[in-house]
Amino acid sequence: MTRLLALAALAFCLLAAPLLAQCNGRNLFEEMPPEKVAALTAAADAVPFPRGNLWRATRGQEVITIAGTYHFDDPRHAPTLAAIRPAIESATTVLVEAGPEEQRALQDLIAREPGRMMITDGPSLLEQLPPDVWSDLSAALALRGIPGFMAAKLQPWYVAVLLSMPPCAMAQMKDPKGLDGMVIETAAAAGVPVRGLEPFDTVFRIFDAMNHDEMVAMIQSTLAVDDRSEDYHATLADSYFAGESRIIWEYMRDVSYGLPGYTREEVDADFARMEELLMNSRNRRWISVLTAAAAEGPVFAAFGALHLSGEEGVLNLLQREGFTVEQLAA
Repeated sequence: MTRLLALAALAFCLLAAPLLAQCNGRNLFEEMPPEKVAALTAAADAVPFPRGNLWRATRGQEVITIAGTYHFDDPRHAPTLAAIRPAIESATTVLVEAGPEEQRALQDLIAREPGRMMITDGPSLLEQLPPDVWSDLSAALALRGIPGFMAAKLQPWYVAVLLSMPPCAMAQMKDPKGLDGMVIETAAAAGVPVRGLEPFDTVFRIFDAMNHDEMVAMIQSTLAVDDRSEDYHATLADSYFAGESRIIWEYMRDVSYGLPGYTREEVDADFARMEELLMNSRNRRWISVLTAAAAEGPVFAAFGALHLSGEEGVLNLLQREGFTVEQLAA
């Protein structure tokens, strides 16, 4: 993977990162010239269903209510939960990326196979990385409360995930729920069964598709913007709650356009590859799960907001299956 692909993966990781009360980042769009914001907005709007977090898809008697989610805690989730609670409580099934059973299975796998997250044999990151990269990485992880001896034993993919969280957020990362967790809790209280959209080990399958050099490139690219991590996360959160998550993907693409040695065509090709790996391939597999559940009664589905938009976003794929898709008020 080139550095461009690493930046594309970073854009995806940012959509699973928290903005918590003690973080004080600035919205980067507010610092941009209006023409730059307009160009990014136009790029986001060029794909199907680029805006909005709440949707309903209907086909005859089949009904799927969909919430695009932000995976970690933010007080702005409260009005969204109030709006979607009736649909959750009246659903026959609630579908999420990983339900309680999938979460337990993942925890069991990690307990049985610690090598999934930790380097249990072979060279540590200290030995694998160039000295300057290791120096920057160990300093960045120290700010997140992870000492160097522990950081050296982390798998590269997990390091990349940790770096996607600003240091200011780490103290509250013990038990984040996000909108996904709030949906699961609401369904459980109402006695509505919750199921996963995909196998519990999907996260490992995604990162297993990347080789070591690709993971190192992701770490390097994330470190390159670490000094503004709070700003990136503030920008992400504001965009999500404005119903405009797609613009973050286009923003990272635009950052890549400015890297030396790459053409726009190369950037676009690399971002298309990562969109296929991180989103589109999963979206296609989810459709059969969604439609099978809808055949049994009304469904409520909640998953990351970036899965909504695009030619092969969930909404466009459902529309191709004959569903009528309409946006709901928050």
